[in-house]
Amino acid sequence: MNKHRHFLLHKPHGYISQFIYEKKRNKKKLGELYDFPDGTMAIGRLDEDSEGLLLLTTDGMMSEIVRSKTVEKEYYAQVDGVVTPEAIEKLKSGVEIGVKGVRYTTKPCDARILETLPDYIGEGRRIRDERHGPTSWLSITLTEGKFRQVRKMTAAVGFPTLRLVRVRVGAIDLKGLRAGEVREVKDFNMS
Repeated sequence: MNKHRHFLLHKPHGYISQFIYEKKRNKKKLGELYDFPDGTMAIGRLDEDSEGLLLLTTDGMMSEIVRSKTVEKEYYAQVDGVVTPEAIEKLKSGVEIGVKGVRYTTKPCDARILETLPDYIGEGRRIRDERHGPTSWLSITLTEGKFRQVRKMTAAVGFPTLRLVRVRVGAIDLKGLRAGEVREVKDFNMS
């Protein structure tokens, strides 16, 4: 019997969360970052413009557990403008976004303004300079994961996301992983 393998990755900006991409445009894929074993799959996705913690496994059942609606995913979002307490309250109670052309109200979530960022977030790519106005950071913790949900949520309250970093999945966090770094782990402890 094959033993399954599990990995933590700090996905850098500009990579897609896939190993195969057969459309016309050439895209940077996960296999360019590390020599993953055959059958490795990303658990959930981070879009090409997003960064942060991505779990990978050769165990399809583990993927189902992690993607369940009981596992929290925490994101740090750098937004356009100085986010207000009123916007945070709206995010917490749920906002209306579009999902596949249908209006959807997000489930209540945890949201807070971040005064400082941990070092492991790194500088990331340059978003823009100060002449274009202030930016601020917030934390959003979800148990659901609709397509581009965090970006749609911050835009819905008037603060478009400029940079998005997933910092935690369950009890696993990004701490200690640099952008592009992969760490093999024995298992994923979600609690």
